[in-house]
Parts: sequence; structure tokens; C-alpha cells
Amino acid sequence: MARTVGDVTVEQAELARWYEQGASGAVPAYQRVKELVERQIRDGHWQEDDALPSESQFVEALGLSRMTVNRALRELAADGLIRRVMGVGSFVAERKASSALLEVHNIADEVHHRGHRYSARVLSLGEEKADERTGAHLGLGKGQPVFRSQVVHYEDGVPLQLEDRYVNPAFAPGYLEQDFTLQTPFTFLSKVAPLGRGEHIVEAVLASPEECAILDVGPAEPCLLIQRRTWSRDALVSIARLLHPGTRYRLEGAFATH
Repeated sequence: MARTVGDVTVEQAELARWYEQGASGAVPAYQRVKELVERQIRDGHWQEDDALPSESQFVEALGLSRMTVNRALRELAADGLIRRVMGVGSFVAERKASSALLEVHNIADEVHHRGHRYSARVLSLGEEKADERTGAHLGLGKGQPVFRSQVVHYEDGVPLQLEDRYVNPAFAPGYLEQDFTLQTPFTFLSKVAPLGRGEHIVEAVLASPEECAILDVGPAEPCLLIQRRTWSRDALVSIARLLHPGTRYRLEGAFATH
């Protein structure tokens, strides 16, 4: 618990000091509260899952209205920086896993790069007959054999991605003999059919009941769907449907103008 100094807790005194350091008449009060919280998280004073001061503490320390403080906290929650629990309080949100928007990476490498533990579970691996749409995407006729794999990728034991991939057998004849808990489909395909180019289509979707169970998400939780096609030497090798819980994953990109 915070120690008290007179009638004001140390925590409240620090809040007031931080707030005044960023005070500017040109900046609305709610925005200054947001910047205060963002700065403390960015500088490591408040870390993932730390409880923020209560609305009452913000109000008392900063001399603002509850409406102003509430607006700041609501917008911080909408931005994904904090999470609010009804009747409990506000907490620093876990940082979402991220991937480069314009690049194709191995998800296991992304997890390891963040210093976390990667694991995978294979739901299915086998040969199917291509339907008209899948066959057309892979340059095959309807009814021709295609390889299909369904793999769940985990970060520190938490489901991060459900991968549903179709592969042209001509470019990966040993695909069905692989153990995709030891290497990802992307890693294997990169060896046998080096990536030439890729294409992403990104959508916000709701998962099916089965997908919700696999990813451990609620039926109303938005998910990020990446539909990826990859080519090798101008031949389309695979198409993949990559589904991520929206609260655990994001795409990042950068560009420059000339």
C-alpha cells in the first residue's frame, strides 16, 4: 500500500508531480492524463499487469473532474494500452505480439525474438482433393491432390495463431512426413521452395465456435485474419489462412515518401 504523507498518499503526490511536468495550457486536461499514463508505462514505472491508481486517486491528486479522468482512461483502454475490469480497476495491458505488415516471417522466430517460448500443436496433416477455389489458387484442377496442414502456434503456452495451409504437392513432396511441432510449415517450405514473393490480405473477423475453442477466445472477440499466398520462382506454392486473437496480435509497418 502507498504510504501517506499528511492527507495525501505518496502515489497521489507523484501523480500530481508527473501531471504538472507535462502541463500546458494548449493541451486538454484529459489528454495530459493520457500522456501521463503513457509516459509512465513507456519509462517502465508501470509495467504489464500493474494496477493503475483508481479514478478517485487521479481526481484527488490532479484536481480534475471524474468525467475528465474517465474519458482519459476510456481512450487509453480503446488504444489497447490499459485494460479496465469492472468493479476492480485499471491495469497496464500486456504488449501485443507484432509482425511486420509488408514482410513474411516465421512465427517461431518472432516469438523467440521477443524472448518468449514457442510451441505448436498439429491439428491435422494430410492429403485432400482440391475444391474449385483452392485448385484455382494453386494452379491445379478441381479434384487434384493437395496437401493440407492445420497447426496452432503458441507463445508461452497461449494460443497466438491458428494456421490452415494448403500446399501444391509438386513443390513440397515430403510435406506430409514432417513433424510441424519441431519446425513450422513456413520453415520447411522455405528450404524446399525458397520464397520469391508473397501476398497478404488482412481482415478483422469473428472466429467460428470451433476456432474460438482452439484459440481460447470469446465469441465476440475480434480476430485478425491474414490470408497469405507465397510464390517460389513465379509458381504459387501455398495458400494459408492465419487467424490471430485480436487482443494478442498486431501488424506493424513503416513507409517513406520521396
